Amino acid sequence: MGSPVLSLSDVRLTLQGNAGPVSILKGISLNVERGETVGLTGPSGSGKSSLLMLMGGLEAVTSGDIAVLDQDLTRFNEDALARFRRDHMGIVFQSFHLIPTMTALENVATPLELAGDREAFAKALAELEAVGLGDRAGHYPAQLSGGEQQRVALARAAAPRPAILLADEPTGNLDSTTGEAIMDLLFNLRDRHGATLILVTHAPELAARCDRVIELHDGVLA
Repeated sequence: MGSPVLSLSDVRLTLQGNAGPVSILKGISLNVERGETVGLTGPSGSGKSSLLMLMGGLEAVTSGDIAVLDQDLTRFNEDALARFRRDHMGIVFQSFHLIPTMTALENVATPLELAGDREAFAKALAELEAVGLGDRAGHYPAQLSGGEQQRVALARAAAPRPAILLADEPTGNLDSTTGEAIMDLLFNLRDRHGATLILVTHAPELAARCDRVIELHDGVLA
């Protein structure tokens, strides 16, 4: 087996709170193999989302090392991190983070355009069709239901063919039926593109679909 797609070594995160420093993550060491699906579970406030943000380079570690695809993220500046995410990662949040003034097609095509892909719109349409929204490509986020908006967000994350998909409670704002459909699509994207999937979830049935479940309690691995 080759080197892990993602490796954390004694990662700590301390944030400044109103009453002084707050220790969020307290020495996390973890390897994720290529193609693996990992569920991050644990009670609210245990540090799951913070850990995912560190993995995506969206938050800086206080100490420790994070290597993704053999690159040391802790040594990258903001611009380098943004380029690395653009080229290698797809991130899906609980809130959809769509640009309201852009159509579904434009939302999905934008990251591809920024990467200089001349086929950005053709690829974006193909991804929208893959999540069942080909006929909604010209609609704006406000014209779409919550489930449809999350499907656009999934298509946007998957369109650049990322090596790693990070998902933070992607069904948290959706009813159970819609949430189940979104999860089916997410796992389908993983299978279609061969991506490594790391998923924060409270849902036991969702965690059960992962290859491995990692539980956090009060900033440490349980």
